[in-house]
Amino acid sequence: MVGIWGTGLMTGLALIIAIGAQNAFVLRQGIRREHVGVVVALCIVSDALLILGGTAGIGVLVSSFPLVLDVLRWGGAAYLTWWAVRSFMSALKPAALTAEAPRSRGSVVATTLALTYLNPHVYLDTVVLLGSLANAQGDGTRWVFAAGAVVGSIIWFCALGYGARALSGVLKSPRTWRVVDVVIGVVMLALALKLVLG
Repeated sequence: MVGIWGTGLMTGLALIIAIGAQNAFVLRQGIRREHVGVVVALCIVSDALLILGGTAGIGVLVSSFPLVLDVLRWGGAAYLTWWAVRSFMSALKPAALTAEAPRSRGSVVATTLALTYLNPHVYLDTVVLLGSLANAQGDGTRWVFAAGAVVGSIIWFCALGYGARALSGVLKSPRTWRVVDVVIGVVMLALALKLVLG
């Protein structure tokens, strides 16, 4: 059980750490120390809902149509491979993040929700991919895997939002993002291989 929880944790972290619009926004808000608690809470609750919904929804779908798991497995492997290639390409031309001008709480909440729910990748990552990976663990342990992924989300958003100020110097370095992107690429390829070899 602990191993499955740990796999869920690491998978959730690997998927969520990839720097995209949502993470960049959380990081910028953390560097500015503006409405960090609201942003972090919205991101955690949203991720938890999407991960658990994906685990429940995919589970119902797979039990009704077992062939769906194979389709999701191969689709997930293709997506993870694409994400790895994207991360490696990003590592070739890393960019530093810069802080934004101060914003109102309402504007920050609206932006956080938009960056979370209007991003098609969030559904692929949390609902489809994590849902299918959770269900690949089996009926008795899929929720253990999902719980690990949710804890990964909690850890990441808290660290990103509240740790950003302390790490602002390091996080502004393109070299740091090069390392992060390479590590993400390697993890994504390993997960894709695990899905294919099943």
